[in-house]
Amino acid sequence: MQRIRLRYTKRGRLRFTSHRDFQRAFERALRRAEVPMAYSAGFTPHPKVSYANAAPTGVGSEAEYLEIGLAESRDPEKLRVLLDESLPPGLDVVEAVEARTPGLAERLEASVWQLRLDGVEPADARRAVAAFLAADTVEVQRSTKNGIRTFDCRAAVTRFEVVDGDGTGEGPGAPHPGTDTPQDRACAILRLVVRHLTPAVRPDDVLSGLQATADLAPPVPAAVTRLAQGPLAEDTGTVTDPLAPDRDAAAVPAGTA
Repeated sequence: MQRIRLRYTKRGRLRFTSHRDFQRAFERALRRAEVPMAYSAGFTPHPKVSYANAAPTGVGSEAEYLEIGLAESRDPEKLRVLLDESLPPGLDVVEAVEARTPGLAERLEASVWQLRLDGVEPADARRAVAAFLAADTVEVQRSTKNGIRTFDCRAAVTRFEVVDGDGTGEGPGAPHPGTDTPQDRACAILRLVVRHLTPAVRPDDVLSGLQATADLAPPVPAAVTRLAQGPLAEDTGTVTDPLAPDRDAAAVPAGTA
């Protein structure tokens, strides 16, 4: 069985696609593209697709990952093009590599998130971020099926800053449809690196932490985009490419160490 690892995006209105909706759309794309899928054994065989750490509904993403198992070998790039053409615009398959090393899910140690806060002055955002980083712990609450849970969201944040940006054009900095232009209103763009811990700390938890530590409450919901996820470089606090080990293994000539 050949294993292919894919990176895909959730852009524009497709960020409101739930993970279950994406699964249905992706399985239809597999059939439409006539991908020779490998299937599980048993009374109800299903295609071998493994999803890894999907972003929450309503959040955009440039870095979602999954792995598929094929019954016949295919060229990863040709397969990527076929699948991308079979999915709606916004759900875009942007990378494909053959899996040559184990443990993709274990490599997804942290995420880089971008938060666009319309109506917030960058200077106010910088003061709030500084207060958040200065705190030893930042306790927030989240409603779960077992009731209200209180946990520390500060420990998961390894890097946090306000970045420059005019909020124009497509992508993470784009303004909300129907809102004023960035020239007409304040806008702060935050970027943070969040380690994947248990319980998982989400961008909305960090926004709650900013309100708790600095009384920062954006007047409109934040536009959230995951820019990357992968191994966390402890020395720099940056997130690296989780597919790099597979590319490196493919680049090594056969018969060499």
